[in-house]
Amino acid sequence: MPSHHKSAIPATPLLLIIGILLIASNLRAAVTGVAPLLDTIRHDFGLSSGNAGMLITLPLLAFAAVSPFAAVLARRFGLERSLFAALLVILAGIVLRSTGSVAALYIGTGIIGGGIAIGNVLLPSLLKRDFPTRIATMTAVYALTMGVAAALSSVIAIPLATSTGWPLALASCGLLVVVALVCWVPQLRKHTAPAASTATEAHGGRIWHSLLAWQVTLFLGLNSFVYYVVVSWLPAILNDAGYTPAQSGSLHGLLQMAAAVAGLALMPLRRMKDQRAAAFGASCMALVGILGLLWVPQWAAFWCVLYGLGSGATIVLGLSFVSLRVNSVQQAASLSGMAQTVGYLLAAVGPTLIGAIHDRVQNWTAPLLLCAGAAALMALCGLFAGRNVHIPTPSALAAR
Repeated sequence: MPSHHKSAIPATPLLLIIGILLIASNLRAAVTGVAPLLDTIRHDFGLSSGNAGMLITLPLLAFAAVSPFAAVLARRFGLERSLFAALLVILAGIVLRSTGSVAALYIGTGIIGGGIAIGNVLLPSLLKRDFPTRIATMTAVYALTMGVAAALSSVIAIPLATSTGWPLALASCGLLVVVALVCWVPQLRKHTAPAASTATEAHGGRIWHSLLAWQVTLFLGLNSFVYYVVVSWLPAILNDAGYTPAQSGSLHGLLQMAAAVAGLALMPLRRMKDQRAAAFGASCMALVGILGLLWVPQWAAFWCVLYGLGSGATIVLGLSFVSLRVNSVQQAASLSGMAQTVGYLLAAVGPTLIGAIHDRVQNWTAPLLLCAGAAALMALCGLFAGRNVHIPTPSALAAR
């Protein structure tokens, strides 16, 4: 029996939750699993550091380009169908990326980014609609799933590439997409009507005029900038500090696992009325982790865990703010689109910029100090974004 309720929890919430978590597991792994293999891919194709960095930057540019239109897609076809389409796009990109040519490598990577962007924007909106009283818990659980999948992708990348070659190692994450597609099929039958509650202007309309919206956006965006720099270049940083590629891959996975576990610690978030202390504290943990990697690299495992916990907590807080700082599903979709667009545009600059700075100065001091500065600014934004206030409704904004 089809459901046309806009905000009721579906009759089979367990199946819906499993589907959500499987989608979440595909929203990072296909990108983060590339970093441990960057040196191998660079060697095989004779790429420069800047060109190799583009393999991380391309999905982020796709996030920025596609994110504003995800809410429009959901309004036209419904959240469920749009998320199913996002999975198909990710799968197509993974297959193309692994066919073995330089062009396919870059085009496939960009396509993967487009699919992930749709999922990134629409999942918070789906949670706001179907789990309005459990937003913090569901956000923490889906962030945990996203992180665990990303961590496993990093840890298995080098061993898989050693035994099968890097193209098959990169293709392996497609299996998870297939599982997600199969589990999401029942949602297409139950929720075929477009989600009218997701209707919003392509670029968020008046939400761009809200100072609080910008504070939430910069909090998420600066975190994305630092996170994707660290995720892109951590193996290279560790290799230069004397670690083997396999050790670097494992530490890369450890960092992401720590980021995932941080979500569990924040599950009681829904009982906190004010999140300023949590946002500031998490940002400072990330800051100390970055400085530790720079100054005491022999303790890399500790710094990876510390940075991972801080960054992971920041991601969960930022995603929660998208739902907690708004008054409606429409605002949630608009703010999500705004935060993803600006945030990933900031993040896209990161890996290539840091690669270029490293090539110029031939060390990691300036790149890591730049990341530390971004983390300090993120802590400042957290003090504002964490306040227990809401973005004014469009009518209130218009009246100003």
